[in-house]
Amino acid sequence: MPRMVSLRKRFAELIPELAKFGVVGLIGSVIDLGGAAYLHGAVGVGPMVAKGLSIIAATVVTYLGSRFWTFRHRANQALLREGALFVALNVVGLAIAECVIAIVTYGLDMKGALAYNAASVAGTGLGTIFRYFSYKKWVFLAGAPGAAVAAGEAAVSGIVDAADTSEAAALRTGPPWEILDPADAPRR
Repeated sequence: MPRMVSLRKRFAELIPELAKFGVVGLIGSVIDLGGAAYLHGAVGVGPMVAKGLSIIAATVVTYLGSRFWTFRHRANQALLREGALFVALNVVGLAIAECVIAIVTYGLDMKGALAYNAASVAGTGLGTIFRYFSYKKWVFLAGAPGAAVAAGEAAVSGIVDAADTSEAAALRTGPPWEILDPADAPRR
């Protein structure tokens, strides 16, 4: 029975994060799917290029939403490293979506708008499942409760390394003009 309670507790803690990921993902999906449909259908851009361009725009929006809202409670890494990982994982998500579109468009020779949009939705869905789990594993890392936001904001500013959990690093989480020398810190 304790295993069920633990599972229920973990699921209850996961619901807010999943809900936020869903909202950010929905916005990204509107940009991705709507942009791809518009570029391919109205503008006449090829199916693979249309999907690639639309997902680039969606990646920027979803990164900002994921970093500053969905996974805000997690320990953030240095902005450049985190952004590079996010983009790399989105490229894999794009490859998943592009494979589905390529199979439907070229493999099954279904070139209609409905087939393209269905393949785009299916590919985006599969890519989204991959991205959610990979973001949690490699980009937005689990950290100590309460310390994640301060450490992440300090890492963004370049003041500290998010992986540095020393007492000296804890003293450097304020603005640069308030950085304390660990030697001057009060003793506990």
